[in-house]
Amino acid sequence: MPNLTFGPQMVERIQATSPIPLDVHLMIDDPDRWAPGYAELGAASVTFHLEAAGDPIALARRLRSIGARAGIALKPGTAGESLYDLFDEFDQILVMTVEPGFGGQGFMPETMPKLRNLVDHARSRASNVWFQVDGGITDDTIAQAAEAGADTFVAGSAVYGAQNIEAAITGLRERARAASLEA
Repeated sequence: MPNLTFGPQMVERIQATSPIPLDVHLMIDDPDRWAPGYAELGAASVTFHLEAAGDPIALARRLRSIGARAGIALKPGTAGESLYDLFDEFDQILVMTVEPGFGGQGFMPETMPKLRNLVDHARSRASNVWFQVDGGITDDTIAQAAEAGADTFVAGSAVYGAQNIEAAITGLRERARAASLEA
C-alpha cells in the first residue's frame, strides 16, 4: 500500500475548518525547506526528523519564530543522547516506536529505554519538553509508552481500524492515564 500524504493544501483546509490544533509530523527529505510552510499555514506544532534536517536548531528556531511548537523526531536506531544538550531548543521530542514509512507496523518495545532515558534527563534539567510516541500504539502498547514517560501519543491503525472510533480513543486515553499514574 502506498504512503498517504497530507500536503500543504490539505493542512490549510483542515486548519481553516477545525478548532483542534494541528500537530504536523513531517517524514520528508529536506524539512529545512518545507517545514516552515506548515507553520505559516497555522499548524500549532511541526515535528521533523533529526536524521533528515540539515540544521535542526535553526529549523526549530524558525518554526518557533513563526509561532509553532518545534518538535524533533528520532528513528528507533538514533541515540537519544544526541538531544541531551538540546532540550531547550524543542517543545516536543517524538520517539518513533516503528521504522518510519508505513502505518500498521508492530510496536518496538526496545525503544522504551531510550524514551525513559530522555524523560529522566529532561526531568533532571527541569525541562518542559513533551514526549510523544508514534508507531504501533494500541490498547496493549500505550501503557508501556506511558509508563516510560510519554505524554503524547499517535495512534493510527488502533483508531481508524476500530469499529467505534470514539470508543477506541477513549479506551486509549484511559489506558495511558492509568499507566502514567502507576509509573
